[in-house]
Amino acid sequence: MKLSRERFQQLVQEAMKAVPRKYLKQIRNVAILVEDYSPPGQNLLGLYHGVPLNHRGSYYGNVPPDVIVLYKVPIESLCWTEDQVRERIEEVLLHEIGHYFGLDEKTLREIEARRLRINIKKTDPVQ
Repeated sequence: MKLSRERFQQLVQEAMKAVPRKYLKQIRNVAILVEDYSPPGQNLLGLYHGVPLNHRGSYYGNVPPDVIVLYKVPIESLCWTEDQVRERIEEVLLHEIGHYFGLDEKTLREIEARRLRINIKKTDPVQ
């Protein structure tokens, strides 16, 4: 599924609505960017660059923004529909925001697995 850059960026903005308000209030000085491809040799859907919130001390200040990058082409390559792209963007964005808050990969994967189980229960017609 291939979208225009503008549409993809709109979906990224919409995905920010999935971030709970209590966390959105804490996000400061973060740029969210869209690039076509991840760096050569890296198979990534997104990447967080910066100092995680829980690692900042009193010394932290006067620094450029942290950056969350979403990689458009790899995300699109996993999807057949715009709804799937939307879901994947939300998943990747929430993952990278988790890194901003200092969560490690293992913790994020556990959270994502719980979220997936909840979503499956919501859509399961047998329930």
